Amino acid sequence: MTEIYNGMPGDSNTELSWRKSQRSGPQGNCVEVAKLPDGGVAVRNSRFAGGPALVFTKAEIEAFLGGVQDGEFNYLV
Repeated sequence: MTEIYNGMPGDSNTELSWRKSQRSGPQGNCVEVAKLPDGGVAVRNSRFAGGPALVFTKAEIEAFLGGVQDGEFNYLV
């Protein structure tokens, strides 16, 4: 497997399976996520798949998703 690190080109690892929300618009205004072998998650811009990907540990993504589920980020929309 290709090395996984913050800022890696989003299309550099062909073993990752990228997914985007069904709520995404046809103009590509969305992000894509890929589950990593260690339980972490990589995130990339769907309009620029080759751009840098952000990599989050399992603990980081769990904390973020918990905050989303609790409504802590509702002020952003």
